[in-house]
Amino acid sequence: MKTAISIPDDLFSAAERVAKRLGLSRSELYRRALGAFLEGHSERIVTQALDAVYGARSEQSRLDPVLEHLQRASVPREQW
Repeated sequence: MKTAISIPDDLFSAAERVAKRLGLSRSELYRRALGAFLEGHSERIVTQALDAVYGARSEQSRLDPVLEHLQRASVPREQW
């Protein structure tokens, strides 16, 4: 699909230099850049969702100390 975008002149010039240095067409450079941006954005959404579930540990969400001790005791110690 073709599309037209507007970007500042300095960003365009920098992109042209990078594309030339990497031996890529302008379109390929923009495809890769947009793909990387979207991938990073997707990972941030997942991270934010996990942080919302696991990040804010309150006293109520803490493991019972006795249960924690029993769980730790059940796992054999290993040298790392």
